[in-house]
Amino acid sequence: MQLSIVSPVYHGEKMVEQLVERITNSVSAITPDYEIILVNDASPDNSWLKIKELCANNNRVKGINLSRNFGQHYAISAGLSLCSGEWIVVMDCDLQDRPEEIPHLYNKAQEGFDIVYARRVVRHDGFFKRMSSKIFHSVFDWLSGIKTDSSISNFGVYNKIVIDEYNKMGEVARSFDSLIKYLGFNTATVDVKHDSRGEGKSSYTLKKLLSLSFDVMISNTNKPLKMAIGFGFFMSFISFCLAVFNVIAKYVGNIGVEGYTSTVFSIWFVGGILLMMLGILGLYVGKIFDQVKQRPIFVIREKLNF
Repeated sequence: MQLSIVSPVYHGEKMVEQLVERITNSVSAITPDYEIILVNDASPDNSWLKIKELCANNNRVKGINLSRNFGQHYAISAGLSLCSGEWIVVMDCDLQDRPEEIPHLYNKAQEGFDIVYARRVVRHDGFFKRMSSKIFHSVFDWLSGIKTDSSISNFGVYNKIVIDEYNKMGEVARSFDSLIKYLGFNTATVDVKHDSRGEGKSSYTLKKLLSLSFDVMISNTNKPLKMAIGFGFFMSFISFCLAVFNVIAKYVGNIGVEGYTSTVFSIWFVGGILLMMLGILGLYVGKIFDQVKQRPIFVIREKLNF
């Protein structure tokens, strides 16, 4: 197989048919040897029924139905575990990633690159999504020391060597783009057009975005733990200075009610700091707990045309 196109599907009932048609028109000029893998992430609409219909009419279309909703990055992993192409395209199903850009990405890859990312010159997302993306990338860059680009997402072309190495990574906290960046390889970008969403709105709520952000950061950097240690030393220094101040104030007679203010302040302040540090440590311990259980990162209920 020369080319595999993997797309996670959620609330995609009204878009997958157009997606398949546009992909077919775009990649036919590259090679007749391709497959389109649609991964239904337990979408609450009739996405799976539509995928089954497409699979019945076209054996190049392959369907994967997950047992429950695992999330976008886990659905991508499910598709990548079964793809067989020498080159793999990963793209969303909402038609914001334009299938017509695939030949441009593929041609760039033929220049000797293992990964070619699509860089969205002008994003057609809502204000909240654009701002949350910029904030996330800024905080992640600061914590991890890795420079990322908010205009680059999952859409791109990847060599089979890259995907094979990605499939070996067993992290439970799954983020496709951060794991791919960890692998390295020869990388290039191509500026592409970015369309508005075909139907409906993004399923990424604020809660989901925050959850994904914590997962990515905790999985890729231990800087919060180092910051907690540094803050602990800083608080020790402040406490020492406060103790010296109280001793001096005692002897110069500037303390009215002895002990009350400093005691209450110390209890509340230090207690809050300890709870914050325990919370940071607890997040890391929780991820270790999830990892050592060694549960599968996705469960496939049904496969079509494989």
